[in-house]
Amino acid sequence: MTDNHDEIRVETDGGLTKDDIHTTAEVGEQYRATVYRDVDYEALDVAPETSEYPETDGKWGFRKYDMPKVPKVSHLVGPSAIMLGASLGSGETMFWPTLVAQNGWGLYWAFWVGVITQFFINTEIQRWTIATGESIFRAFDRMNSFWPWFFLVAGFFHVGWPGWAAGASEVFAVWTGIVPRENWAVIGVATMIIIWLSYQAGPILYNAIEKAQLAMMFAAIFGAVILAFIAGSVGQFASVPGGAVNFGALPADMDIATFLGGLAYAGAGGYINLAQGIWAREKGYGMGTYQGRIKNPLRGAEPEEVHGGFTFEPTEKNLLRWKQWWKVTQQEHFLTFVIGLLVVATVAMTISAEYASGTDQGAINMWLDVIIPQLGAVQQQLMYVVIFIALFSTQYAILEAFVRNSVDIIFEGYGRSAGWDLSRVFLGLLTLFTLWGILIILAQFQQPWILLVIGAAIAGAMMWPYNALVTILNTTRLPEHTQPGWGRIIAMWWATGFFGYFTVLLIGGVLTSPEAYGLNFPAFSTTVGVVGSGPAGYALWVFALVVQIYTMYRSATAKMNASGTVDGADTARGFLS
Repeated sequence: MTDNHDEIRVETDGGLTKDDIHTTAEVGEQYRATVYRDVDYEALDVAPETSEYPETDGKWGFRKYDMPKVPKVSHLVGPSAIMLGASLGSGETMFWPTLVAQNGWGLYWAFWVGVITQFFINTEIQRWTIATGESIFRAFDRMNSFWPWFFLVAGFFHVGWPGWAAGASEVFAVWTGIVPRENWAVIGVATMIIIWLSYQAGPILYNAIEKAQLAMMFAAIFGAVILAFIAGSVGQFASVPGGAVNFGALPADMDIATFLGGLAYAGAGGYINLAQGIWAREKGYGMGTYQGRIKNPLRGAEPEEVHGGFTFEPTEKNLLRWKQWWKVTQQEHFLTFVIGLLVVATVAMTISAEYASGTDQGAINMWLDVIIPQLGAVQQQLMYVVIFIALFSTQYAILEAFVRNSVDIIFEGYGRSAGWDLSRVFLGLLTLFTLWGILIILAQFQQPWILLVIGAAIAGAMMWPYNALVTILNTTRLPEHTQPGWGRIIAMWWATGFFGYFTVLLIGGVLTSPEAYGLNFPAFSTTVGVVGSGPAGYALWVFALVVQIYTMYRSATAKMNASGTVDGADTARGFLS
């Protein structure tokens, strides 16, 4: 499929025109849904094993095809809206407002640093997909088949318990009075069924989720902006700048598991972040345009094939298209995910700091029993709306991300070779996970706050290895023109060290906390300043240092070795390339 058109051709350097790089407005509008361009994959040339193309690791080769033309950023909004939805009911309205209410604004620095860090993590996860059309799990499988299955298991421990569905249901019960608060399970079951039914709204399973999350994103941001002016907490904004520059400050009695959960949930966190590349593929970002979308078999939709990997010849046209694709996808993530998080979360923190300072309540009880009763009638109703949307959008996005990630791992790891139908695998796992959630809700298996903390801590801990893997992947397997620039490599070094440091503190804290976790191994004690840790604690610190040095060495060496190996690679360089 081509996308030629008759617009006026404006010359650029090198004889190319702008319409050689960018789509027409008509074609760009197609990206507001999703875009799939069918190609005869088997007829395409296999890219040679040279420095101009991605490394195969001796596995599946990459087929050559042109990088598609680039739409406007306004046409591409979607994947980051789902990621924002996954974040709203976790860190943004739950963990961080609770942490600030309990410990003050001195922790705000960690929130915004965590958000910016996750901006780099998420966009680097997208890089491989934009360049090859493959998911990040397919890429991890190229490195070692252990990794996708590891993240599948860790992902279940992270989000396998439908706690956020219970939270949204409890809020809705208190808000509407439709059922007594203690009977929230009725609403919980209804929300799980509604989520499952929403996937039946059209032939392409991704589209309904994106539209729903976009609507909830705009409603939450709009509600938060109004609350900023009418909730009576505007004076708290004066404390934000001081907290934002209070780098490194932690309360002496700060629980590291809770804090690491907050860092992971300064964004969606953990297993959810890894869906960013798959959503980009479904949307049609870059070479993902040539990958089939998962269709709904119950709607009789004709299946589209998810092929192996693609790559493009580094011609001037393709390099300029890559540069522009990278620019617009960064803009989409920053304007949607980062700005949305900063607005909603900061407003929520001002309200919790104003009305629940020093609280010992968990997040949901803090909102329902401490904060909302102190607000005026109008403010109460708006607060209920924002909190319900936040929690419901999060469960929606969590279910979507867990299923989509897990289906990709299972299909690529086994199902493809076994001849399974990808769409049916998706629908099957979606149904099983929905039924699992309903079972937990109906059985009234209450998830204590401590399990939410443990789940969040696992989210943070699993980000340590995949930050390192993504950094190594994008520098050692991608050719020079699609590799991250030095600024991004340093940002990923920071992300790896950031989560590695707090993961070691977490492990030490868990293994030496008989009251909280029933474990007491003093040798594993770890301290914030490293010095004074136990013998096994020092071993953990040494291991973290080895991981950091290895990550930095492999990525830096690969980056330097790739320099000058692709003619014209500088053409693809841009801001934060």
